[in-house]
Amino acid sequence: MDSETSEDYRGLNEVTPPMSAAVPDMLELQYELESKAAKWYATIDIANAFFSIPLAAECRPQFAFTWRGVQYTWNRLPQGWKHSPTICHGVIQTALEKGEAPEHLQCIDDIIVWGNTAAEEVSEKGKKIIQILLQAGFTIKRCKDKGPAQDIQLLGIRWHDGHHQIPMDVINKTAALSPPTNKKETQAFLGVVGFWRMHIPNYSLIVSPLYHVTRKKNDFKWGPEQQQAN
Repeated sequence: MDSETSEDYRGLNEVTPPMSAAVPDMLELQYELESKAAKWYATIDIANAFFSIPLAAECRPQFAFTWRGVQYTWNRLPQGWKHSPTICHGVIQTALEKGEAPEHLQCIDDIIVWGNTAAEEVSEKGKKIIQILLQAGFTIKRCKDKGPAQDIQLLGIRWHDGHHQIPMDVINKTAALSPPTNKKETQAFLGVVGFWRMHIPNYSLIVSPLYHVTRKKNDFKWGPEQQQAN
């Protein structure tokens, strides 16, 4: 069976009872990392983290699916189920706590360590965490083990000298976009830049001219104010 096969768990998600969220809020995680004012960073990304976690035998029938006329079910934590990220985060967190991992921040299967003195300090922290994860049954792809470095990306966000920034490739791609020619294209552009709103000071004020032209009562008119906001 193709390892890239994906299932539609929307029906199961609708009837699955809620679970207390254990995954940290992205904004809180960024504030906490920024408060460290670090000079050096290293990130660790676990390979196929969900599939490293066994699924209890009594739960497997809930995840059954048919492929080419044959019924299968997962024996590992599947992607697409609404509680998989929370469970994955918790299992990794427990393993790191049990192994007495050095100070770090974790968001599901993404982990970052930092330091203020030397790259070697951060490297040792990273090696310790990797050792704990390997002993817990997880796999680390070396190509996803990044750092130590003074400029690094975590969850798509650039970190440099203790501050988070929008990566330059994102800025360049956004700047290269052609100006919208109608309301639908303007809304699409706002969707793109809105993802980065927490990293753009005075975001609401800057893009207000764009929202103005998307309102139903207003005709689409692209003027100097919109071009400047774009």
